[in-house]
Amino acid sequence: MSESDSREPTPLEKNRALLEWLEYQEGQVKARIRELEVQEEQERRRRAAAHAAQRWKIQPQRSNATALLHRGDCTLYPTDAGYISREDAMVALAEPDISPCEICRPDTGLTHGQ
Repeated sequence: MSESDSREPTPLEKNRALLEWLEYQEGQVKARIRELEVQEEQERRRRAAAHAAQRWKIQPQRSNATALLHRGDCTLYPTDAGYISREDAMVALAEPDISPCEICRPDTGLTHGQ
């Protein structure tokens, strides 16, 4: 072993090594933050979808067609606004100019006391 192999690192070498380690740690923390942000966004979307599934929405009347009542998560009428409550949906179904969507069948959950 030579004399240069057994010597203590200089303060400059120690600080460079520390900086390298800190930069590595910073990269690890940034990667974890990105993972957590993705998880948080997925959870936000899951909660929004669950909320929409428990609501209803009315597609306005177009030309000669009647207005349609949809479940909140029906993709035939995609909108993230204008949700109505179960009670309002029941009132809407009683209206002669509003029909239930034949795809998402919003009336099934309303007429069976769910």
